[in-house]
Amino acid sequence: MDQKLRIVCNITATTKSFSAAFYYLSTSYNQLPAKYRIEYVLQVIQAGYYPILAVVGVPVNVLTMIILCRKMCGLSNCITRYLLAMAAADLLVVIIDLILRHIPIVYLEQFTFIKSVPLCNIHAVLLYAATDCSVWYTVAFTFDRFMAICCQNLKIKFCTKKTATMILTTVTVLSCSKNITWYFILTGWYRLWNEPWFCEVTDNVQFSHFWGSIEFLHYILTPGIPFVLILLLNALTIRHIVVTNRARKRLHVHNVGARNKDVEMDSRRKSIILLFFISANFILLWAVLMVYSTWDRLWELGYRVLFLDYFVMELGFMLQLLSCSTNTCIYVMTQAKFRNQFKQFLRYPFTAILQLIE
Repeated sequence: MDQKLRIVCNITATTKSFSAAFYYLSTSYNQLPAKYRIEYVLQVIQAGYYPILAVVGVPVNVLTMIILCRKMCGLSNCITRYLLAMAAADLLVVIIDLILRHIPIVYLEQFTFIKSVPLCNIHAVLLYAATDCSVWYTVAFTFDRFMAICCQNLKIKFCTKKTATMILTTVTVLSCSKNITWYFILTGWYRLWNEPWFCEVTDNVQFSHFWGSIEFLHYILTPGIPFVLILLLNALTIRHIVVTNRARKRLHVHNVGARNKDVEMDSRRKSIILLFFISANFILLWAVLMVYSTWDRLWELGYRVLFLDYFVMELGFMLQLLSCSTNTCIYVMTQAKFRNQFKQFLRYPFTAILQLIE
């Protein structure tokens, strides 16, 4: 690659501008190395992907909250509380992260005035607090299902609406408290770069092992520990269900014959399907960004073992933000009553129009 094209690539990689990426793809595509092609293609895709995700993410999360508040899905009050909290946290992430951060970064030329607004560190605190809540609500729900399925003696005391409210409140307070440190790590000025840091930082922070250690602590608490907890709790839950179902199946066949249906086994099967999809959705869509954020910070601090290209980060952001809009799809696929409620809400505008016409 010649010197001129290398300079062009470096400038475009720094600005993260959709229009610049589109221009160089259309004029110099054959001369670009593969990593730049991938990065620029992702940036162009983001110009349509992020607005569509926002248009879909806000209404589906609002609709999910409305359906859950109606309590007509056949779910317990405890489960409903957790799912409602997860939907509310996802909605906040869509608004604070996707709409107020990533879309302005993609359409940089139209939002350059934001750089003069000295609120970035406050924005970061709210963003990371909402993200932490979204992640840890998922952990809390996973733990609740583990207690309900594997610890029958504690189920009555733990799996209640009161306990769920207390746990969700505690998680919210701790998430907000933990992320206050971002106010001091970052400055109030935006730099609008599509990186884990989207605010300006001082050199004392950027190359500080002290602040780097605090940032690593953030990554360990979210999403590092949640990854481990969700995998462990799911493994224990699945193991318990497999062992219990085998025993119940043998007893059921011996006593009443193979043709009769075991309601208890069906109920557990539905619970584990819902739990598995929610957990897998979180782990798969968060993994890329978690790996990149950790490696990128190590690189900044001088531990240059492996360099990950920028397109890994771009893909990581796209997948992580997608996770805020997919839980509704999971509920529709796994919960028949929720699916019926969802269909009714989608049909309602058309039904109302037909009634007016008639």
